[in-house]
Amino acid sequence: MMLRSSANLAARALRPAVASPALLRARLANAVPAAVVAAKRSLATSVEQTLVERIEAKRAESRLGGGEKRIAAQHAKGRLTARERIDLLLDEGSFREYDAFVEHTCADFGMENNKITGDGVVTGHGTINGRRVFVFSQDFTAFGGSLSKAHAQKICKIMDKAMLVGAPVIGLNDSGGARIQEGVESLAGYADIFQKNVMASGVIPQLSLIMGPCAGGAVYSPALTDFTFMVKDSSHLFVTGPDVVKAVTNEEVTFEELGGAKVHTSKSGVAHAAFNNDVEALARLRAFVDYLPLSNRHPVPEKPVVDPPTRADAALNTLIPADSTKAYDMHHVVSRVLDDGDFFEIMPDYAKNIVVGMGRLNGRSVGIVANQPMVSSGVLDINASVKAARWVRFCDAFNIPIVTFVDVPGFLPGTAQEHNGIIRHGAKLLYAYAEATVPKITIITRKAYGGAYDVMASKHLRGDINLAWPTAEIAVMGAKGAVEIIFRGKDAAARAEAEAEYIDKFANPLPAAQKGFLDDIILPSATRARIIEELELLKDKDLENPFKKHGNIPL
Repeated sequence: MMLRSSANLAARALRPAVASPALLRARLANAVPAAVVAAKRSLATSVEQTLVERIEAKRAESRLGGGEKRIAAQHAKGRLTARERIDLLLDEGSFREYDAFVEHTCADFGMENNKITGDGVVTGHGTINGRRVFVFSQDFTAFGGSLSKAHAQKICKIMDKAMLVGAPVIGLNDSGGARIQEGVESLAGYADIFQKNVMASGVIPQLSLIMGPCAGGAVYSPALTDFTFMVKDSSHLFVTGPDVVKAVTNEEVTFEELGGAKVHTSKSGVAHAAFNNDVEALARLRAFVDYLPLSNRHPVPEKPVVDPPTRADAALNTLIPADSTKAYDMHHVVSRVLDDGDFFEIMPDYAKNIVVGMGRLNGRSVGIVANQPMVSSGVLDINASVKAARWVRFCDAFNIPIVTFVDVPGFLPGTAQEHNGIIRHGAKLLYAYAEATVPKITIITRKAYGGAYDVMASKHLRGDINLAWPTAEIAVMGAKGAVEIIFRGKDAAARAEAEAEYIDKFANPLPAAQKGFLDDIILPSATRARIIEELELLKDKDLENPFKKHGNIPL
C-alpha cells in the first residue's frame, strides 16, 4: 500500500501543472504583443467616439427642429420657436428634456423618408421661480406642429410624470392639427391626451397658451385644461376653419373673426386672457403660475410680504356713493384690500359684470369673486354665472380660499335670459359655492337682493365668515320695487311713506346681523385686516362633503 501511494505521488510530480482559467487568461494576455492591445483599445475608443458623435448629431438635429429656413419663417411672423418659448418660460438652465430623439413610425405617403428628430414637440420639466412644472411646446417648424402618434405619446408621458410627482402641466400650443398621413392613429393620439386631461383635472393645474393655430380636434385639450390664454393677432382656435365654414354655411369669415383672441376672450368665453406677443404672454404666464399650488396635495404658495396685514385704508370708507343708484369700480375695492394692490384678473373682457381672479393676502394666494357695479349694476346673468362658477370650482379643487365681494341687485330679467337658461346657468354658481369646502369669506359692500344674495356665498351656503359694510342693503328687492308690489293701488304719498319705511327697515345690514346671517358689520377701512385675521383662523379648516362618486351639477 505504501509503495502504490509513493508511485502515484511520483507520477503526479512528473505531469505538467494544470493552470486555473483565470491564470490562463492572464498568461494569454501577457503573451499578446502590446501593440495589438493598444490597437484594440484605440478601435474601441474610436467606435465609442463615433457613437457619441452620432448621438450628439441627432441631438443637434432635434434642437434645430424643421431647420433654419422654417425657423426664419417663424420669426418673420413675429413668433418664437418652441425652444425659445421654453427658454423664456422656465428659469434659466432648469429645463430637462425628454424624448429628444423620438421619430414617427409612419410609412405611408412617403413619410418613411420624411422624419424630423423630436417629431414636432419639445417636452420636459423645469422650474418657474424655483417651483417644478412640466411643459410641452409644439414646434410649428416641424411638420407644422401636427400631432402624430409619437408626438401624442411624448405629451402623455410628461402628463403622467406630472401627476406622479404633483406639478402643473403647461402646454404651449402651435399646431396645424392632426397629421393627416397617420389617419386614425393621430386621432387616437388626441383622445389619449384628452383622457389624461380629464384624469388630471382637479389633481394638478393645467394651463394652455395658444401661440399659433389650434384647429380641429386640437382645440379640445385646451378646452379641458383649467386656463387657456392666447396671443393677440397670432393665435387662433376653431373647430373648423374659414374654408369649411364657407363651404357649409356660405359665410365669408377670416381666421381672426372666426377664432382670434378677441373673439374668444370677449364673446365665446373659451379663453381666459390674451397678451400682445409671445414674450409678454410667457412673462405673464410665469407670474400667474406663482399664485397656484403645485397640486391638490400642496398648500397654496406663500410669498414674502411687505404690506402690513393690519393696514387700514381710509379711502374705502368713502368709496361707496351715497346715492345707491350710482356706480363705483369694484376693482378699487379689490386692489386696496390685496397685498400691494396686485390682482391677476381672469377673463377681464368677458362677462364684465363680475370680476374674478387671483391675489394675495398676507403673502398667501386667495381667489377673488366680486360683482362689478360699473357694468349692468353688477347684475348676475348667464355668462357671469358660468364664469364665476367655474372659477369657484377651480379654487375649491386646489384648496385656494375664496373671498367674495357682493354688490348684486339680482338676476337679469328678460325673455332672452329666461329662454337661454338663466335658471340652469345661475344654478351652476349656486352649486359651486354650496359644494365648496375651502375657506369662504364674504363681504357685502352694498346691495344683496333676492336670490342673488343667497347665491353669492351667503351664510346659508356654508359661508364661513360673512361680513357687511354699513352701506350694505340686504333685502328681497329694492325699496321702490317692493313698495310698488306691496302697496299697489295706493296713492303717491302713501307709497312714498312706505318706501321710506322699507329703506329704514331693510336698506341696512342690521336686520341680517340680528338674525345671525352676518357675523359682523365692519368699517370698510378695516376690511383687509379682518379678512387676513379670519383666513388665519380658517387655514386649518376641515370640512368634507358626503361620500359620493360625484355630484350632478346642472351643466
